[in-house]
Amino acid sequence: MKKIVVFTGAGVSAESGLATFRDADGLWAQYRIEDVCTPEALVRNRALVIEFYNKRRKELLTTLPNAAHTAIAELEKHFDVEVVTQNVDDLHERAGSTKVLHLHGELKKLRSERNPELIVPIEGWEQQIDDRAEDGALLRPHIVFFGEAVPMYERAIEIVNRADILIIVGTSLAVYPAASLVRYTSSHAQLFVVDPGEPDCSAVRNPMVHIKEKAGAGVPMLVEKLIANLK
Repeated sequence: MKKIVVFTGAGVSAESGLATFRDADGLWAQYRIEDVCTPEALVRNRALVIEFYNKRRKELLTTLPNAAHTAIAELEKHFDVEVVTQNVDDLHERAGSTKVLHLHGELKKLRSERNPELIVPIEGWEQQIDDRAEDGALLRPHIVFFGEAVPMYERAIEIVNRADILIIVGTSLAVYPAASLVRYTSSHAQLFVVDPGEPDCSAVRNPMVHIKEKAGAGVPMLVEKLIANLK
């Protein structure tokens, strides 16, 4: 059974209506990175950081997976599929994908400020400012802030390196180190990019097919072709 790795970015979540960070009207137009998404911000203004992620979590609870999420999950019926995502939402899981690695953390989880390995789910959307972990430390969003290491990066390299087919969806390939994952694609792998724009594919060495569609239209189209080619 061929192994497909799907590497997804904000463009997939945007199709469900979630606000993205880098669009002109995205979240960074309303907030400064330095104020809500750095370790220093958490120390300087904990209330604002907690409020920011509470709002994002509340938005997520009213959001549904879109056709791209559903099509990616459908691949599991025919291929060995793993999803590597830059997104912190759970829409892949809700659509039915069973193997999802979140590079930048997960919105519906919190972790101890003292022990990064002590991770707990959050019920509902609201984290209280003084919520504490079992070790007594304050809880923080389970999000990789700017300036922090990406703990799942090495694991993601292993996954991408085993792909027979790599599908890149909804990412500009501009956020590092995640964008450099394409460098670890094996020489035999087929590459597909689904994005209406022009992602930075300068690091891609393999032959590549670019489907210039948004995720919701392009991914189902590609999935249908991949499944049809099995027959």
